[in-house]
Amino acid sequence: MLGNAAGGTTNFYLGRYLVFQASQQRAQAQGMRYFLVWLGSMLLNAGGVYVCTQVLHLNYLISKIVISLVVGLGFNYSLQLYFVFRK
Repeated sequence: MLGNAAGGTTNFYLGRYLVFQASQQRAQAQGMRYFLVWLGSMLLNAGGVYVCTQVLHLNYLISKIVISLVVGLGFNYSLQLYFVFRK
């Protein structure tokens, strides 16, 4: 859990200052929106891996890779671009 929180904090600052260059906006508002996306991402990752491994009986490693890519590109990046760090 601590590693996940540290990764989320690092990702927020990298997104704010380097990727989306949105440092002129209020950090607190962005942080709240980011937290919602981060929470949704954790739930989608955990739920997706659970469904793939327990229901579909797929290999854990394959499930983790596929779900991480789908959630990372389809959910996280899109919401960070259009919701969290929108200009």
